[in-house]
Amino acid sequence: MTPAQIVNAAVEEGVRIVGLSILSGSHKPLVAAVIEGLKTSGIGDVPVVGGGIIPPEDAAALKAAGVAAVYTPKDFDLNAIMAVIVAIVVRGARRAA
Repeated sequence: MTPAQIVNAAVEEGVRIVGLSILSGSHKPLVAAVIEGLKTSGIGDVPVVGGGIIPPEDAAALKAAGVAAVYTPKDFDLNAIMAVIVAIVVRGARRAA
């Protein structure tokens, strides 16, 4: 999906989190486009989580740009990943309340 399609789906479906898996190496511009699109669409408070082949310095840049969590192939503990994602969603729900 394109960033615009992802944003459109997030708006239409009323999501509480957006998860992006990018293996192409174009994670920085694609994630930035999704975050900007969410803001422009009025849902900039929806957290974004990303994963893929992402070098540590790019992961830091993504987090600085507002990505809530970044996962790479070294992150394989699914229970831990899901616990973090649930915590991110819960934090967002508390802020909205």
